[in-house]
Amino acid sequence: MLNQGKDGAMVFEPSVLKIAVGDTVTFKPTNPGHNSASIAGMIPPGASSWDGGMSQEVKITFTEEGTYVYQCTPHLMMAMVGVIAVGDASVNLSAVKAAASDKKSEFMMSAQRLDEYLEEI
Repeated sequence: MLNQGKDGAMVFEPSVLKIAVGDTVTFKPTNPGHNSASIAGMIPPGASSWDGGMSQEVKITFTEEGTYVYQCTPHLMMAMVGVIAVGDASVNLSAVKAAASDKKSEFMMSAQRLDEYLEEI
């Protein structure tokens, strides 16, 4: 969780992860004032959502295959999002891409960022 990174302002690094079912990801607030939270409708069916505390490290174990999109809640308008592909990411990828089209209306800058990340899957 960074104020500035290789993809610009307000980013997660890495922005796209490809992991196996059962892997755990640790979200670390390198800069304060950020969190990590799953986005409703942009995680696989049956997957557990999460909402990490502000400026708090959070560890998430991914038990369902598919594509997960997450955000920094206070910086969503700046497209502070990331994508995690767990196992067979195609399970819900088309649904996530459709939801991303609507989600982008909430971005005030870097509107293409989410599409670019999803293209890496």
